[in-house]
Amino acid sequence: MSADLIRIVSRDSPMALAQVERVRAELAALHPDTRTEVVPVRTTGDKWMGDLSAVEGKGAFTKEVDAALLAGEADLAVHCVKDIPADRPLPAGTVFATFLRRDDIRDALIHPGGLCLDELPAGTRIGTSSVRRAAQLAASHPHLLCVPMRGNANRRLEKLAAGEADALLLAASGLERIGRPDVITEILSPEVMCPPIGAGVLALQCREGDTGLIDAVSGLGDPAAHRETTAERMFLHVLQGHCNSPIAGYAQVERNGDLSLRAKVFTPDGKTVLNAHEWAGALDPATLGTSVAVSLLRQGARELVDGIAH
Repeated sequence: MSADLIRIVSRDSPMALAQVERVRAELAALHPDTRTEVVPVRTTGDKWMGDLSAVEGKGAFTKEVDAALLAGEADLAVHCVKDIPADRPLPAGTVFATFLRRDDIRDALIHPGGLCLDELPAGTRIGTSSVRRAAQLAASHPHLLCVPMRGNANRRLEKLAAGEADALLLAASGLERIGRPDVITEILSPEVMCPPIGAGVLALQCREGDTGLIDAVSGLGDPAAHRETTAERMFLHVLQGHCNSPIAGYAQVERNGDLSLRAKVFTPDGKTVLNAHEWAGALDPATLGTSVAVSLLRQGARELVDGIAH
């Protein structure tokens, strides 16, 4: 262990800080003599409440965190993999040190009246700004209405209470992290609501030269999460998906070690849905991600992705 102090940079939202606490706890268990310190930053994505595509899309949640790392103001960054753009490489000079054990990848419905998704009456307003969720709802539940809603999970729960929507769709893992699983009415299976690429995975990022630190945190990594995330991110990279692309998918390592990847590309109105599902066995995850992307490209995914403004 080279450093006795690890400075961890993160977004300053309650969810992000809860994620940092998980990393600190796991580091303390692995390296009891190492001290950690949190360097919170306010990102463009957290300040801006409009359409993300107006502020660089997903990079809006990572740019300031990357800058603190590269400037030497912090040593380790904690990111939700789903917030890290895959249509361009990581900032030069940084690497993923490891991926933590994956949390729940599913979406959760929150309805104050306790109704499940299939019970919601026509015209129910669902608060979400996710094109992935909106496209799938348009395909499966066209009688429901999506209303744009940004902000962290706590803020969205406040907006729901204030009557700005009748129900919410949020990540189950996020609600667990902020200690609010009590509000969940129904957890939706991936067949009903296919998750975003990288759902439920936390990535640790550091400067590529910090080999002592990379070695120190590698013990926190989960091999299954690494394989699944590698396949998913390669899939998104080959498709050149951006923050306004209705793309969903998830890889899964079975008990016997076999890896599969299921993925979908939609039009925003949900009228066109392209599907692919392939197995790699024990083969290279990146090859699987590429193969699934090519399968969707053969079905016309390039036109769908490029036809959406970003």
